[in-house]
Amino acid sequence: MITGRITRSGLGVLVSSLAIAAVISGIFWRFYFYHPQHHLPYHDSFAANIADEWQGFGGTWSIVDGTMRNDSDDRGAKLLAGSTKWKNYVLSGDVKLLGTDGDAGFIVRSSNEEEGVDSYSGYYAGLRTRDNRLILGRANHDWKEVQSVLIQGGTQAFQWYHLQIVTYGCTIVVSASPTSNPAAITAVSLSDKNCLRSGRIGLRSYSSGGAWKDVQVRVATAGDLRNALLQVPAQRKGLGKESNSDLPYFGSGSRPSSTNLPLPAPASSVQAINSLSLITPQTKVTIRGVVILAKPLYVQDPTGGVAVSAKSLAPLKIGDEVQVTGYVDPGYYSTRIQNSTVNALWSHTPVPPFSTTSAQAASGSFDDMFIELEGTLQRKTKAPDNNLVLDLESNQQPFQAIVNLRRGDHLLQDVELNSTVRLRGISVSDPQYTHERFPFVLLMRSADDLEVLSGPPWWNTRHVVLLSVVLLILILIALYMQNRIEHWRWRTILEERENLAHEIHDTLAQSFAGLGFQLEAIRDRVPADIPLVHEQLDLACDLVRRSHQEARRSVVALRRDSDSTLDLLTTLERCARKMVDRCCVVVSATQSGDVRVLPAALSDALFRIGQEAISNSVRHAQPTRISIAICYRDNEVQLTVEDNGIGFEMGHESAGFGLQGIQRRTRGVAGIAQIISSPGMGTRVTVTAPIPRNRRWFEWPLTLWHTYGRYRSYAQTRKQMHSRPDRG
Repeated sequence: MITGRITRSGLGVLVSSLAIAAVISGIFWRFYFYHPQHHLPYHDSFAANIADEWQGFGGTWSIVDGTMRNDSDDRGAKLLAGSTKWKNYVLSGDVKLLGTDGDAGFIVRSSNEEEGVDSYSGYYAGLRTRDNRLILGRANHDWKEVQSVLIQGGTQAFQWYHLQIVTYGCTIVVSASPTSNPAAITAVSLSDKNCLRSGRIGLRSYSSGGAWKDVQVRVATAGDLRNALLQVPAQRKGLGKESNSDLPYFGSGSRPSSTNLPLPAPASSVQAINSLSLITPQTKVTIRGVVILAKPLYVQDPTGGVAVSAKSLAPLKIGDEVQVTGYVDPGYYSTRIQNSTVNALWSHTPVPPFSTTSAQAASGSFDDMFIELEGTLQRKTKAPDNNLVLDLESNQQPFQAIVNLRRGDHLLQDVELNSTVRLRGISVSDPQYTHERFPFVLLMRSADDLEVLSGPPWWNTRHVVLLSVVLLILILIALYMQNRIEHWRWRTILEERENLAHEIHDTLAQSFAGLGFQLEAIRDRVPADIPLVHEQLDLACDLVRRSHQEARRSVVALRRDSDSTLDLLTTLERCARKMVDRCCVVVSATQSGDVRVLPAALSDALFRIGQEAISNSVRHAQPTRISIAICYRDNEVQLTVEDNGIGFEMGHESAGFGLQGIQRRTRGVAGIAQIISSPGMGTRVTVTAPIPRNRRWFEWPLTLWHTYGRYRSYAQTRKQMHSRPDRG
């Protein structure tokens, strides 16, 4: 009983400790991950070609030569990183515009980001080439420009500028200077009484590409704010109102790229791209379109797309409108323009993709055009030139997609096989890419052109193996728990028998011994001339002696040898020899068949049955010989206890308590008991019981449920027994 209480108490302490540890871990997790300074200070890893923590919203983002680039003229392209819990911090970094008609810079305190122009909540500071200004304003899915100031020496495209943004409380201070002349600082500030107090950082460009490097963030102090404000002239300190510029602003302040720009001279013959396949090869043609892929160069107009091979190529961005003059090369699969001259006209909004199916793309209707389609990822292969090749399938139509990993391998390598994805890219049928194995290949511009729509089906090989391992572990745990429950159950039974044996030994047996001693003392003192009293005393002493022997036999019957290494036959033989101690009874024991370890329940039942049979023989049959035999067969075991005593008439004493106990225990192990006896011919008790087979896997839950039920039943019985008031 004490052991059971200690076990339950220890389990309670363990559960309480785990609960306290879980609460402490939760508090620590919340404090660590939601602390405003979590992951600060921060420094980008662009130089190591790593940008795993950055999330793109529009644009074409990639790492080139240790700098993050957006090679797209997309309006409002954003790349975000950091925590929305960041509050007061200093952001610094270098930025370069890749176009002459847009702006680029940094976002601070950003949240609720979506793809689109100014579709976020936060503040933006950047450089604008159109009017050579440093701008600062707030976006809340719209745009309010608070400050714009002329940059000393103007804002030049393809030149590095260093920007620093201090966010402290409701004040934001921005300073900018060319990296070639750090002393030429231009600074503005903004005070917003209804400010956004926390948010992420980001890179942003509008109507122009951009490049960023050396992005750093650290915790800001009041001293940082004072030093930053010293660089801002009084007239440049914003008071939460929009600037009074008379320029027509769009988005974050840039005007459309075509405003006040001279159009190119009309070409003598500008061809539509879809008409090139009808032109004689090597004919010189001129086309005009928008860049949909810069390397290799693909141009698209409203009628179609074409691959362009140029003699020399100036840096182009996705969205640039160009005029191409070159020679037609129809090719076997698709038309190309060779030996061409490419003139950039102006920046343009990148064209949206055509939504198609794999069957339409395989027909060639969208060759060399920017398309969007869905598919199921079948395989991923890393090519030697840092390209990742994706094998996909849609409606039983296989195709491939190729993307250059220039912004962290994890963006695509973490996509699981058999996932359903949406891809954007240029559909090409050139054998250079298809190797004549696929009808078309999709050239993706960046990793952001892949979107996972749904993960793979749960029932894949990896998960089935994992589930099998987990089920195996659970089965092992269940078997262990079952064995422990059975062990607790039998230990409880043995403890109760031991307690009862000790109580009989310490009460009845000792009382009989003391009573016999007192009666013998009285008999010795009674005069010899009273024979009737002596006769009565001798009868009483004999009765006490026999009762003492019966008590000893009961103690032996209740106590089983504690040595677990002894088998059933040896244990029964020892028990029988103890019962016939100092009696002229010969005990023999034999065993046949392949001896095996019996389940605890079966072994204990056979032991008690054999013990009862031996005890009945010793007490009632007056035998001179008792034989014990155990026979092991394939699926059953047979126990036989036989004596040569006086026997009894079957049907007369067969309703005795001992024989009823034998029948009850036999039924408990699904066995059959056979008792044969007749007056003067001895008695034979034979019990045949099946040996339980190994249970099949689907039977374990039911077995465990029955074991649990037996454990609860025994636990309740044990509790009731120990709660009785007469058990001191």
